[in-house]
Amino acid sequence: MNSRLTTRGLTKSFGSTVALDGVDLDVQDGAILAVLGPSGCGKTTLLRLIAGFLSPDDGTISIDGRVVADAQHHVPTRRRDVGLVPQEGALFPHLDVAANIAFGLSKQERSASAGGRGPQPRVTELMDLLELPRALAERRPAELSGGQQQRVAVARALAPNPRVLLLDEPFSSLDAALRNTTGRSVINAIRASKATAVLVTHDQDEALSLADVVGVMNRGKLLQADPPHAIYAQPANPFVASFVGEGSLLQASVDDGIASCTFGKVPLANDVVGDHALLFIRPEQVFVTPIMGGGSIVSSVAFHGHDAMVRLVHEETGEILSARVAAAVMPRVGARMTVDLRGSALAFEVDE
Repeated sequence: MNSRLTTRGLTKSFGSTVALDGVDLDVQDGAILAVLGPSGCGKTTLLRLIAGFLSPDDGTISIDGRVVADAQHHVPTRRRDVGLVPQEGALFPHLDVAANIAFGLSKQERSASAGGRGPQPRVTELMDLLELPRALAERRPAELSGGQQQRVAVARALAPNPRVLLLDEPFSSLDAALRNTTGRSVINAIRASKATAVLVTHDQDEALSLADVVGVMNRGKLLQADPPHAIYAQPANPFVASFVGEGSLLQASVDDGIASCTFGKVPLANDVVGDHALLFIRPEQVFVTPIMGGGSIVSSVAFHGHDAMVRLVHEETGEILSARVAAAVMPRVGARMTVDLRGSALAFEVDE
């Protein structure tokens, strides 16, 4: 079963508001795509178009080379071979876990093993894949934890073996620890099912740690879609750089592959045109040392347990630089520090 998902020139407007603006997407067979972006960027609209809940104004959506939507025709959701996991799971409260999962099966599959002999083999298989104890099969959703409810919702969506699975912020209501364990078990189950998946999320750690490809959207446009390490290390533009992870964008002059900013000099990892650029520095590239006078001033410190994020303000220019330091050497607010920039950095051309 091939489940490659593609969109070409996908466009959708609501009145004068452009929700999607020419989105080209290519998710390979069996890959997991996570879509990031600020609220209102078009993530949910993209998901609803793929699901068949909306029709595009222009462009195409194809699954396994078959066009399921364009400006002229629209294949109904039930015939797209697509599964959906909504934000809150939306389980049937009057059905037990086994019946909720079996609801995703065809009538023939559900009736084939009816008669009180326990859950269908497919239900048991999915419960095992999603690390749901079999003892939960006869419980109602209200008797489950939030993480268990979401796993049941995923199992229900996977039951009929869809080609494409769509997940709309499925872990947003869970606490951090539960989100991590639930997310990992869900991704393992999706990989075992060999479905292609699109995960819409606001959680960057979730996207970077779970997905094969991360797409970053803004104002209806897909700005970049690459493996997580490339999104982080090689952002395509200043928006992606500043949106994914921590970092600082600084005005810099460029001379023979060296960028100079108010905090120091650093070799460039890419080529830029012109003598001026926007320099991007990750906090792990910034090393700070306390001094008695001069330097940059610590304006804030955010403690994260194993380390701390320190914001430095240049005394003369007012530019801000973020640094990640070990918790054991965390400076106090108001301290003065020298700055040493290490490694190479990306720079973006400045529009004239």
